Amino acid sequence: MGSLGSRILRRHDSEIVDLHQPEDQAGPSCASGSRKRKREQNSETSSGSESDNNRSFLDPEENRQEYVSKRHGKKAKITSEYAYETFFLTGENSDIKVRALGKVWCLHKMFLRQSGYFATMLRGSLEKSRIDIIDLEVNDQSIDTESLHFVLGSLYWDEYVLREPLRVPRILATARLLQVEKLVRHCGETMKETINAKTVCSYYAAAETYGLESVKTECFEWLLHNLMTHPSIQLYKELSIDLMKMLISSSNLLVMQKEMDVYTTLKEWMFIRLNPAWKGSIRQLLVHANQWFSRHREAVNAIAFLETTEGIAFQPVFKKLRFHHMICDLASTRVIEQDTVIPSEWLSYVYKQQWFTLLKAEQNREIGPRDINETELEGYSMRCGKKILKDGKYSWNWSGYNFGFPLHVTFNSHYIIFKQNTFNHSCDNSVCLKFLRNIVFRLTLVYFNSKGKLSFSKTTGYKILTFEKDEEQVIMKLDSIVLRFPLYIFCNFLFMPLENPGN
Repeated sequence: MGSLGSRILRRHDSEIVDLHQPEDQAGPSCASGSRKRKREQNSETSSGSESDNNRSFLDPEENRQEYVSKRHGKKAKITSEYAYETFFLTGENSDIKVRALGKVWCLHKMFLRQSGYFATMLRGSLEKSRIDIIDLEVNDQSIDTESLHFVLGSLYWDEYVLREPLRVPRILATARLLQVEKLVRHCGETMKETINAKTVCSYYAAAETYGLESVKTECFEWLLHNLMTHPSIQLYKELSIDLMKMLISSSNLLVMQKEMDVYTTLKEWMFIRLNPAWKGSIRQLLVHANQWFSRHREAVNAIAFLETTEGIAFQPVFKKLRFHHMICDLASTRVIEQDTVIPSEWLSYVYKQQWFTLLKAEQNREIGPRDINETELEGYSMRCGKKILKDGKYSWNWSGYNFGFPLHVTFNSHYIIFKQNTFNHSCDNSVCLKFLRNIVFRLTLVYFNSKGKLSFSKTTGYKILTFEKDEEQVIMKLDSIVLRFPLYIFCNFLFMPLENPGN
C-alpha cells in the first residue's frame, strides 16, 4: 500500500506560494473575482467561522443545511448536487486548500471532516491554528489527479456513480488512503458487480493491496470458474505468475475435458506472456504457440524450455501440474515429450511414481481408496469436465489408467449416472476387471450467466462409492431442477491412493 504525507501551511507561513503562479488547478477555482463572494466573506465574523470549523461532520446532509444557513443567513434546502456544483466545483466560501500532484483544490473544512484522514488532522490544536493549505505528498502510484478529484468531490455528494470499472482500483486506493470508508465500501460493491476478463486481475491486485478480502475471494473464484471454460487472450496477458500458480494448484479449478488441457492452457498463457504484442484469435493461439516453441527448441538444441533463461520464471507454475493424470494417455504423453517444455527429470519422477502405483494395484490387488483424505484430494485428484450444449441424453467415459477405473457417465434431464464400464475390456490380467472397486469423487453442476458468473451450482461434495462389476449408481437427481444450457459438469476423481516410490 502506498503512503500519503502532508505538510500544513499557515497564512503567516513564508512558504505559501502565490496561487496565481503556473500551477494547475483541479475542481474549484482558487482565485475568486466575485464581488458577491467578497461581500459574503466580509460579513462573516471570526467567531462564526470558528464555530463552523469545530463542528464534527458526521451527517453530510444535516451539516450541509446548517452550513448554507449560516453562510447565507437564512434557512435553505440544499441538495448534494448543489453542494457539489456550488462549493466543490467553484470553491465558493472555501476555507482550506488541498494541494497534491501539482493541482490545488479549494475546499471546506466542514466537508473534509467526512474523511478520516482530514478529520484527524483538523482536530485539536491544528484546528485552532490558521491553516491555509494542506500539502499532500502522495507516494502511491495508483493515485492520480483524476482519482483524487473524484474522492474529494465525493465528500460533497451523497451518491457515487463509478462509470468506468477500470478506474475503480485507483479510486479505491485514494479512498482508502484518505479514509473515506463509505466510498471504499462502494468501490467493493462496484468491483463485485463488474468482474470480467478485463477487470478481474486489476481488481484482485487492488483488493489484496487495500484489504477487501471479499472482493479478492470473488475474483479468485471467478478465475477458477472462467480460466478454462471461457479462455481469453486478454486474461492470459494480465494473469501473473503467482496468481496462475494458485489457480493451477486448486482442486476447485473447473477443468474442461481433462488434466492434459491444463497443460495446454499453461503453454498458451506462457506464450502470450512472452509475446504480449501477438495479435490473433483464441482459436489461432495454440497453433502459433506450438510453432513458437518449436522454433525455440531448435535454437537451443532441445533443452527443455523451462530450463532456459526465458522459461525458468515459469517453473513454479508448471510444477503444480498433475502429470500423473496426463501420462495415462499415449497421445498426451507424446505431446508432452515432443514439446520439450518440461524438464526430463520431472517426467522421470512421474513415470517412476506411476509404475510403483501400477505394481501396487496389480500385485496387492488394491480396490481403491477406503476413506476420504481431503489433503490428498486437494492436491492429487483428477479434474475433468464436460459441456452440455442443449437438453438431451449424453454419455461419455472418464477413465484413469487401466488400473484405475473405466467410468461410464450418463446424463439426461432427470439424473446423472456412473457405471463401472468393464464389458468392453477383455484383458484377463487387468485390475479394472475386479468385481469390487472404490472411487472418491465430487461432482459439480454449474450454469454461467452472460457475464461469466455462476448463476446456478449444485454439488455432491466429496463422496466414496463402492462399485461391483458393471454396476451403475445414480449420482445426482435433477428432476426438481430447471436446467438451463449450456450446462457444465465437472468432477474430481481419486481412483488410487498416491504411491510414493521412495517408500
